[in-house]
Amino acid sequence: MENYTMEGRTYRYYGQEAPLYPFGYGLSYTTFRYRDLVLSPPVLPVCANLSVSVVLENTGPWDGEEVVQLYLRWEQSSVPVPRWQLVAFRRVAVLAGREAKLSFQVLAEQRAVWAQHWLLEPGTFTLFAGGQQPGQRTRVPSEVLSARFSVTGAARPLRGC
Repeated sequence: MENYTMEGRTYRYYGQEAPLYPFGYGLSYTTFRYRDLVLSPPVLPVCANLSVSVVLENTGPWDGEEVVQLYLRWEQSSVPVPRWQLVAFRRVAVLAGREAKLSFQVLAEQRAVWAQHWLLEPGTFTLFAGGQQPGQRTRVPSEVLSARFSVTGAARPLRGC
């Protein structure tokens, strides 16, 4: 095999066609609401990590578990990249009527692109947080929050950080 590209071989690179059962697909006996997505800092140097926090509230009548998922999207890149990439997830149990504030770290290496070597590039990124992939259609109401952040500085090899 000489062509190792993932385009057309995995749902992360399909055009607008959604997978039948995307990551995180499933139903719950309760409902959840996401709020207060905070990215810190909103502008960071090319080699820095991003801190993320989000509040998950169980708005339903029963205790439940939710898989909180974080996805990253490159707004522009010098090479082809996935539509979005899963960068973190966590299963959280939340009692009915309660909420949980969750914290995550998105490492600089998770923003790296492959251009004959791993490269960190400046630019604008969008981070999505929710119980499903961005744009996923489900039978149960669900939401995905999004926020943008910027990376400044010159492009550099990942191993140079």
